[in-house]
Formats: sequence, C-alpha cells, structure tokens
Amino acid sequence: METGLLNKVALVTGASGAIGRAAARHLAAEGASVAVSWRTNRAAAMEVVDAIAQAGGDACAVRLDHGDLATVQSVVEEVTTRLGPISVLIANAVQWPAFDADEIGGLTTSLAVNTVGPVALIDAVLPAMRAAGWGRVVAVSTDIVEQPMAGPVAYATAKGALETAARVLAVREARHGILTNVVRPGFTLTEKALNAPFLGPKAVAAESEKTPTSRICTPDDVASAITYLASAANSHINGQILSLAGGRELVR
Repeated sequence: METGLLNKVALVTGASGAIGRAAARHLAAEGASVAVSWRTNRAAAMEVVDAIAQAGGDACAVRLDHGDLATVQSVVEEVTTRLGPISVLIANAVQWPAFDADEIGGLTTSLAVNTVGPVALIDAVLPAMRAAGWGRVVAVSTDIVEQPMAGPVAYATAKGALETAARVLAVREARHGILTNVVRPGFTLTEKALNAPFLGPKAVAAESEKTPTSRICTPDDVASAITYLASAANSHINGQILSLAGGRELVR
C-alpha cells in the first residue's frame, strides 16, 4: 500500500504517551518527518525522537500546552522552521480532569484543553495545508462519548465537542484537499488507563471477555488506523468516526 507519507511533515500531539508514541513511530516508518509534542514529560518525548532517529527517520520534540493558546501558533512556526510545513496533524494530546474536581471547574478546564486547544491548533495548521492543496487531520477521541460511564462529565463532554468540531471541519475543508476524521478507541492498554483508579488488570480481563475479538485495544491498533487515515492511501474517507473497540460497542 502506498501511503504517500514520504517527506510529509506530521505533528503528533501528546506523543510522549502511549498512543501518541505509537502513532509517531508508525508515521515515521512510512517516511514522514515527525514533530513529537509533549507538555510535562520531555524525557519521554526525547525517547520517541531517539527511537525514530535510530530507525533512520527524522523527528524533533516540541513543547505544546493546549491550555496556553498564545503558544499554539509559535509551536506551528517552530515545527515549520525545523521540519517544513505541517501536512498531517494527529490531535491526540489529552489532559484528564481530576476525579475529585468540582463538576463545573473540571468541565471548564477540560473544554479549554481538550476541545478549544486542539481546535486552535487545527486552525493554525490549515493555511499551510490549504496552500499545498493536501492535508490530513485525525483527532483521537474515546468510546465513552457514545457509551457513557458513571463519573465526571468533563472528559466525555470535551471529547464529544471535539468530534463535532472535526466533522464540521471535514465538511468545510475537503474542497481544499484536507480530510478530517476521528478515531475512537475503546479501553486501551496504556499506562494511564492501567493506573486509573477504576481500571487495572481486572478491568482488562473483564473487558476482554466481553469484546468479540477477545482482547482490548492496544496503542499499535490505534496507530495503524491513524496512519491509514493520515495517508494518501485514504483518498475519500472524510468526517467519519472510526470505532477501535473490537466490536465491543455492538454487544453492550
């Protein structure tokens, strides 16, 4: 399959974490130059950059805080200077609200960093994509948007808003050769998920039993889907929300 990612520049947000790390490495394996963004864990981001370099790829690390909109444009400019114009954006970074936060405060914060910030970043990369007549945007969401769970409303609400924004952009930007899609992982084997107070090994086993594929999602599963949607191999999928829960949503 020809992905057409050779010499393309991709920005992967939250690439110091499991899903972002996997996406960055998959895109680099297809020949893209990858900007690896981090907010609090520079060391982890540099490990991703080093791994890509050791495999013969091109990557750099940039710090991005979605809660600080003043820095969004400067990050895009930094990546453009170091690697070239961004033609692929993977909006993966997320900030989980504290489970003991007050409802409205948590919602306000989550909307700011998990919806407004990513949309501002997308807006910042669109001019270069429009000028090139080609671009790919993939937003990473969560299946709890469709299958809610008891707990704080902030995270699911913010991700639901991001999904809506992505679909609007898909309609608006397709005429410029820019395709926008959403991947919606289910429970995924990431460090954060496994260490969350309501998850862990027992939850992994329970969810695996309920999933038609008899296992739960891995970061590489998500990265593979992201890479396809972000590539030239995808020439007509636009405005879609792709479930990556192994069919779990069909049997709830």
